[in-house]
Amino acid sequence: MRRSLVVAIAAAAIAAPLAVGTATASAAPRAKAAKAPVVDFNKDGYADLALAAAHATVGGKQEAGYVAVVYGSKGGADQARRKVVDRSSAGVPGDVSKYGAFGRELTAADLDGDGYTDLVVGAGTGGTVVLWGSAAGLTDAAARLPGAVGSLAVGDFDGDGHRDLVTHDHKATPESGPPGMTVSYGPFTRGGEAARKDDIGFESFPELDGFVAGDMDGDGVDDLVTSHSFEDRAFGSRFWKGGASGLGHTSKDLKASVGGAVADVDGDGYGDFVTRDNGPFDDDNEGDKGTVRVDYGSKNGPAATRTVKITQDSPGVPGVGEDGDQFGASISAGDVNGDGYADIAVGVPGEDVTASGKNVRDSGNVVLLKGARSGLSGKGAQSFTQTTPGVPGASEKGDKFGAEVSLADVNGDKKADLTVTAPGEDGTYRDSGAAWVFKGAGTGLTTAGISSFDPAALGAPEKDARLGSRLAR
Repeated sequence: MRRSLVVAIAAAAIAAPLAVGTATASAAPRAKAAKAPVVDFNKDGYADLALAAAHATVGGKQEAGYVAVVYGSKGGADQARRKVVDRSSAGVPGDVSKYGAFGRELTAADLDGDGYTDLVVGAGTGGTVVLWGSAAGLTDAAARLPGAVGSLAVGDFDGDGHRDLVTHDHKATPESGPPGMTVSYGPFTRGGEAARKDDIGFESFPELDGFVAGDMDGDGVDDLVTSHSFEDRAFGSRFWKGGASGLGHTSKDLKASVGGAVADVDGDGYGDFVTRDNGPFDDDNEGDKGTVRVDYGSKNGPAATRTVKITQDSPGVPGVGEDGDQFGASISAGDVNGDGYADIAVGVPGEDVTASGKNVRDSGNVVLLKGARSGLSGKGAQSFTQTTPGVPGASEKGDKFGAEVSLADVNGDKKADLTVTAPGEDGTYRDSGAAWVFKGAGTGLTTAGISSFDPAALGAPEKDARLGSRLAR
């Protein structure tokens, strides 16, 4: 927004990991929705963080990129227990190369079925790799994932208990034609081979932009939403139903969307599709005010009519929506206050903030919207910038605080903590990036005990790093 930011609740708090399919006793679910697994590389019960720095200079190579991992603990994100991985790391296939962009895409799942979360890292060159989890965390063992390129998402699309990987690549056939996607079904071997693969063509659909996975029809099997555009025009997204044989080859029309999360915000047992409404155009996302849209889940998937839009001008939402704010640029879900309803963290990286009496452009902001039996709304919403008392740092031009957000229980107290990144934060070098972890509590997010770190704190390369340009979910 283009004025001084007003923080709704000065000393707030937040809570727990992703709450899909949970509900209070007064709101018994009508269906059993699948819960999203926690990113836990060492299976110690604490959520771990993986932050990409795909633009970083590594070994003198511009935009070679790396990924930094910070392990969770009872005290929160433990900077002393960390791992920095790039193409020169032991076991990682490929070489450090200029414009290699290691970390351009990032996701996490237990691909080999051993109970430890694995980290999937996409890149500009050198192919996508998986780093295997273990009791000691991510190991030096890694493998290429053949054919996995472009956008990535994970889910259990056939309900067999093994995590599956969907990727942008697609082998066109005379029947399917380009473009399309490939679903690689788990479990994977340690050599990176899937149990089976399925190529799904989009026929005449426009270009694929990305994926959002989760159970939206309450059958315990994950579904998929694909978003689409062509040149400057946004096209409708598509809902692909998961089932015993995997993702179906036919889809249902949805309104145009960009990114998002699947979570049960109203406690009815169906995962709701929470996304950024894209409108008719795809070339103005960086210049618009931004709108978060909720398509509520049902036995038939995201509802066409039971939907709601939330902006910074909605009742209870702090601030005012103005061009360039990008409300909804990043979205994550988790039960922040432990009430059984998923809450939604919304990144607003284009927010202007008043600091020291001056308007600071594109400093950034993050807003927490709270779930309830009546659904998602602005009631009780919280808002935080680097000018908020208790938040380390200072709001500066181009920080983009809120570029990426993630809700996960890093300290194991059954309440989701919020990780926020600002890739434009300056350190020794310009745009080295930084991250903040807000603790969850019964009343929402709290500014007490916030931890923050930049590449230098992690012993990672700083130059052009833009740490936090991606977060693994």
